[in-house]
Order: sequence, then structure tokens, then C-alpha cells
Amino acid sequence: MYAETQNDITRLVVRSAQLLLAYGAESDLVEEISQRLGKALGLASVELSISSNSLVLTSLVHGRCITTTRRIREHGINMMIVCEVQRICLLAEKGIYNAKQVKRRLERIEPKSYPAKYVIGMIGLSCASFCHLFGGDLASCVITFIASAIGMSVRLSLVKKHFNLLIIFSITAFITTLIAQVGYIVDITSTPKTAMAASVLMLVPGFPLINAISDMVKGHMNVGISRWGHATLLTLATVIGITLAMALGGSLFL
Repeated sequence: MYAETQNDITRLVVRSAQLLLAYGAESDLVEEISQRLGKALGLASVELSISSNSLVLTSLVHGRCITTTRRIREHGINMMIVCEVQRICLLAEKGIYNAKQVKRRLERIEPKSYPAKYVIGMIGLSCASFCHLFGGDLASCVITFIASAIGMSVRLSLVKKHFNLLIIFSITAFITTLIAQVGYIVDITSTPKTAMAASVLMLVPGFPLINAISDMVKGHMNVGISRWGHATLLTLATVIGITLAMALGGSLFL
């Protein structure tokens, strides 16, 4: 293999790993896909070192090593990107894709998301369903739907403006809780606490926490602890927003 070819393949592999990490894949999956893709394209071995915000990849062919470093900037959870990179790896392993085809496919990858109106509606419906499961009455479920839907619309608008994620979670929790307190102000429900609890469930950082535990269990302690810390900060920001809203609305002292 020529040096230029090894360079090109190394860039493709590290780009794949970069995409996987940026869009929420666990560290063990990133290592597995990187090694499989590299070997499918002709590399003898691929070694990967992952940290909280960067990765270092080394490829080896005929005793020649190439090492490259990439910075990781998180773009949020997007399993479509993760599945697409896995699909490219499978096609390369089967011999359907060569290095040039892998490069073209990677360059065409763009994150896609559902329309905001559908996301807002489904978030409101899911939180209202949780409210019902928690024993809330009909009025409480309606309050939960309205509060969580408005909160999600605020969250999406803040994301478009590229606010810090901690600020987004805090503001969203504040507005959602403030609206959910209507059950205390107007006597229309016998379960106002249920509405307040269920309306902010959309802010639970479940996926980052699962990834954090998975990374630590599988030996990626540094990345796991980093993800755990980030999820903890998001939870803390949510708690601050809820507490401020409850203090302002008066329900904190009820």
C-alpha cells in the first residue's frame, strides 16, 4: 500500500470515528467500527485512543504508522448518523464499497431531524401519558401536555440560536414548571404535583447517562466519567430552573 493511500484511508477511518462520537455513539462501538472499517479498506490494524473531547487514531501497514488527532464537538444525539456510518462499514466489509465510495458516502452524510411541529406534539403527548401513568386526572394531563409542548418549543428555539446547553435546560425547565403550576393557581385538578413532575421528564438526560455507564463498564473510564459529569450538570441546570419557577410561583412553599 502506498503512503498516500494509507493517508487517505486513515482520514476516512478517523472521520467515521469523529462522526460516531459527535452524534452520541458509545466508545466501544466507535473502536469496533473504526477497526473494522480500517481492515476492510486494507489497513493492517487501527488503534484508537478516545478522550472526552478528542480522539487519536493510529493506522499500521507494513510496519508504517500514521497517527492523526481530531477534536470532537458534540452535535447532540442522532442515531441516524450512527446507523449510516455502521452501514458504510458493512458495505466496505462486503467489498461493495472501496475507499473512494466510502469517502463519497461520508461526505454526503447530513444530520436530519423531524419537523419541529411533530416533535413538539409528540413530546407533549408523551409527557401527558406519563402524567396519566402517575395517576394524574384528565385536567392534570391537559396541563402537562400544554406545559411540556410550550417548553419543548422554547428548547428548540434556543437550540437554533446556539445557546449553551446548560442554559437551554435551565430556561426550558423554568418555563415548563411555571406553566405547569396553573393547577395550584386555578382549582381545576386534584393532582397538580403530578403535572409538575411529568411535564419536565423531557429534560431527563437518559441517553448520556446510559452511554456513561456503558463506557465505564466496558473500560472507557475517562470518557464515561466525562459523560456522567455532563449529564449531572444538565440535571443540575434543570433543577435550578424548576426551583426558581416554583419559588416564583409560590408552589415551593406549599
